[in-house]
Amino acid sequence: MRRRVYLHIGAPKTGTSYLQDRLRLNRGELAAHHVHYPLGPLGLPSSHFKPALDLIDRDWGGARADAEGAWPALVRRVRRLQGTVLVSHEILAPATPEQVARAMRDLRGREVHVVYSARDLARQVPAAWQESVKQYQTLSYKRFLDRVRTQSPDLWFWQAQGLPDVLTRWGADLPPERIHLVTVPQYGAPADLLWHRFCEVFGIDPAWAPKDSPRGNTSMGGAETTLVRRLNKLLHRRGVSSTDHHALVTELLVHQHLARRTRSDRATLPPRMFGWAEEITGQWIDWVRGSGIDVVGDLEELRPVRPAEDLEWHSPDRPGRAPLLDAAVDALAVMVLEAARRPEPRGDR
Repeated sequence: MRRRVYLHIGAPKTGTSYLQDRLRLNRGELAAHHVHYPLGPLGLPSSHFKPALDLIDRDWGGARADAEGAWPALVRRVRRLQGTVLVSHEILAPATPEQVARAMRDLRGREVHVVYSARDLARQVPAAWQESVKQYQTLSYKRFLDRVRTQSPDLWFWQAQGLPDVLTRWGADLPPERIHLVTVPQYGAPADLLWHRFCEVFGIDPAWAPKDSPRGNTSMGGAETTLVRRLNKLLHRRGVSSTDHHALVTELLVHQHLARRTRSDRATLPPRMFGWAEEITGQWIDWVRGSGIDVVGDLEELRPVRPAEDLEWHSPDRPGRAPLLDAAVDALAVMVLEAARRPEPRGDR
């Protein structure tokens, strides 16, 4: 039986959370068809996070120490499996050439494929900003845009989102037919289209994974993101650790509550930046067409869709007092309820 390994390396905000959870939910059914999604002992949706973090050797909210040895452990699980093995985490995209070479050495003897999913810059840029705020960053949207426009290769955004650069690093020692680009559909496409594209790349019959997943990585609105950004500044000054911030702000406040609000406008790309995004996208499409890599989807979906000319753009840095206050009251209620739920410390009784 041919032993294949598909490394799905990102990009962030391209349906990765949904993909990983659906693979997890259908592990048993997939294994019956010799398709494996190896997880650690806890079987968490993000179980490939620590192996990926160990490989790229970066700090991530204080989790680096806990990830030590996680990549070799995952490789050992992969080597014990026959058939097709799927590894997926979006933080793999920024790996250096040396780290990519290590991954390929560790998986020697397997037919390795690299899979990269990409979405248009008009959606990726604002999504990346709000994701950075979730991860305890404090940059305003304006400052974030100014940095992104420099196209500096030192920025995490371009290390993960720069399509030609990512696939050049990860595909250095692979034939082009083993490098797969999956395009994320534009709004209005069937809800399961992206999932079916992933299945096509992995050689999965969609019927083998019937359990759907409610999991996603929903973006916050502009008012909510600005609220969390301002909160981050205060928490940094108060010395709140990255670990506590992840548990209380990222997971509890953002994922479970603020991202589910629908009362404020979403952050979008400013109209003045569409020409810039279109120029970069054109360069990417030309690169892909000349590379010979496998494309699943439509490269035209990577082109930004301009908003209607009469649509007024609102900066998420200035959401207005009412939306910001509304989000702040909701956030305060969440934290009060969490404090009431927790038992009173014994020493205070």
